[in-house]
Amino acid sequence: MESIEDQLISAQNAKKSISTLSDKDKQGIITRIAQIISERKEDIIAENLKDLEKMSDADPKKDRLLLNAERIIELSKSLVDVSNLEDPTNKIVSEKTIDNGLFIQKRTVPLGVVGVIYESRPNVTLDVAALCIRSGNVCLLRGGQDAYHTNLFVVSLIQQVLEESNLDVNIVQQLPAERKYILDILTAERYIDVIIPRGSNQLIEFVRKNALVPVIETGAGVCHTYVEESAKLDDAAKIVVNAKVSRPSVCNALDTVLVDKAVAQPFLEKLAPLLAGYNVEIFADEESYKILKDQHYPLINKAEPEDFGREFLDFKCSVKIVDSTEEALDHIAKFSSKHSEAIITQNPVKTELFLNQVDAAVVYLNASTRFTDGQVFGLGAEIGISTQKLHARGPFALEKLVTEKWIVKGEGQVR
Repeated sequence: MESIEDQLISAQNAKKSISTLSDKDKQGIITRIAQIISERKEDIIAENLKDLEKMSDADPKKDRLLLNAERIIELSKSLVDVSNLEDPTNKIVSEKTIDNGLFIQKRTVPLGVVGVIYESRPNVTLDVAALCIRSGNVCLLRGGQDAYHTNLFVVSLIQQVLEESNLDVNIVQQLPAERKYILDILTAERYIDVIIPRGSNQLIEFVRKNALVPVIETGAGVCHTYVEESAKLDDAAKIVVNAKVSRPSVCNALDTVLVDKAVAQPFLEKLAPLLAGYNVEIFADEESYKILKDQHYPLINKAEPEDFGREFLDFKCSVKIVDSTEEALDHIAKFSSKHSEAIITQNPVKTELFLNQVDAAVVYLNASTRFTDGQVFGLGAEIGISTQKLHARGPFALEKLVTEKWIVKGEGQVR
């Protein structure tokens, strides 16, 4: 294997190759990648199986790792969607001629070399590669050991398409998954323009504390749904169940249910049999524990303090009864990771209070937090959900893979 520095240098050099591509060229490459992963889906599944066999069935990350025929077809379609998005580069943001005759223009340009560090999500490999190619960026992919075989094979298919197009294959590279290289990546400010971590809180925290390269965070999701006393309880139960069980291993899945004391008894009586049908383990505060125990809920625990503010990533959630909307807001402010938060209510005053006061990338009224997704929001694919406030927030996709450049034209002016 080449040294990490050789790979970093080759990524810098590959910027020249991708910069020659027209908008049509970039669309064609992504469309061809979509085609080849569909054609080779059985081979991808075989490589993915090598990774799946190494992971315990009890590990909640296993669902994230899985690539089956259905998911590969959906990935192929999402790549086609990315190819059809408008090129975010070379857009004129502003232009003017100042008093001394200088013409000053600001336009969008690619970020350059984008490094992405992620865990157990081989779909990220394809999403990031497509988004970077579409926006004229080179990408360095550092997936985890869990998805080693899958990622290696998928990157080889992408590089095959680049080679067919007479381009530098180093436009998309897989970096070594060994941990010993992590600090080399995070401190490669000469070669990498931005680092994007995607994964657990521990991974993001480590990157934030150790990176010299600028970081765009895609945060973990500690997501709440607050059932206010005016909520339609049947709808509320349906929303909570969807947010928890439709895909519990992802960052937009529900972690904590907050329920107004005025409707706690009837709501939890509706919710309990629905969650029990999916074997959801509940960590309940004292009041909700009594109600659920009376309902003979099979998987019930008394909540410990650490069960609030916890990202479960599994068929588990915590439940807390609150006395008021203000208490719910205070709880969310204390424990939220600022990813996605929801209120279920028919009260317009409480609606505006919640939507305006909750500090999160996405806030919902009467809907599941599971919709926080770049593809659902019409962004094609996403690199992740950013919970920070600089550069990008919420689904972080094509439109944010650019920066700005000033171009100044003169005719001999001096200052």
